[in-house]
Amino acid sequence: MPPTNPATRTPPGAALSTMWAMQPRFERDLHAFMERAAALGYSGVEINHSMDAAQAGAILGYRGLPTTSVHAPAPLERHPSKGWNRELNLASTDEAERALSVEYHLRSIALAAQAGASVVAVHLGGVGARLLDGERRLRSMYERRDVMRDEWERTIDATVRERAEKAAPWLASAARSLAEIAEAASRAGVTLAIETRLHYHEIPLPQELATLLAPYPVTVAGYLHDVGHAEVHHRLGVTDRGAWWDLLGDRLVLLHLHDVRGLTDHRAPGNGDVDFAWLAERIRGANPSALRTFEIDQHESDEDVASGLRLLVDAGIVVGE
Repeated sequence: MPPTNPATRTPPGAALSTMWAMQPRFERDLHAFMERAAALGYSGVEINHSMDAAQAGAILGYRGLPTTSVHAPAPLERHPSKGWNRELNLASTDEAERALSVEYHLRSIALAAQAGASVVAVHLGGVGARLLDGERRLRSMYERRDVMRDEWERTIDATVRERAEKAAPWLASAARSLAEIAEAASRAGVTLAIETRLHYHEIPLPQELATLLAPYPVTVAGYLHDVGHAEVHHRLGVTDRGAWWDLLGDRLVLLHLHDVRGLTDHRAPGNGDVDFAWLAERIRGANPSALRTFEIDQHESDEDVASGLRLLVDAGIVVGE
């Protein structure tokens, strides 16, 4: 059976990522996490890549809330010689690492199919595995950028050039990996959602993603807009947040919703200063039926996790129950 077109599907109000479950009271009691998520107003969950196989199984065994998406490479596994699977690079120019990363993503697609989830979130790798020198300098200057304006602008230009000079072979590897996992996703009836990433060396940038997605229908591979990641890029001056929507809004299949304080993301909405009114307008002009996942870290309180949901319902970003 072909996958359902995300653009014609009515989404749940909002899912809560199991990122928030990574705290002592829930780590051995995922049922309690699911019950708390429901009590706080959420209507689904996303299994993220911090969940091992036993934890993912516990999520699937509890039927109180549906699993709407899986964040690859879930479940979390440690390879005997390569380390944690979430640290592998789908865009690696080392063929052994790239192929192994693909294998773990195929397991995520299988998990999504088992769970009845319609979308698999994918980090498509990076231009290398480390922060670019230019981004490191931008982060160090961020709080002083207004008084270092000339140096700030020069560093932005140098960072963009630094990445562009290195990118081609890594992008070619990313395209190969995407082709392999897209084939499996198509067979499984699952949509891949390629995520906006946090660090500038990571793939993709907006034009890169438009090119990478071009061979695939949106039912097979689409766009995941991570609000915090796009905002951090914008604040660092390396990627305008509007470019994602201009190039990829019609391919939106999933939103990762959270707030940003300075350059720190994964805050509950309301605990930062993202312009959610601006975001609501862009969503309405793109695909308003994309799935919504709140990707809030484990340090945010129950009250803030609940109030963040209410804030985005009031903003028109989430459909109220």
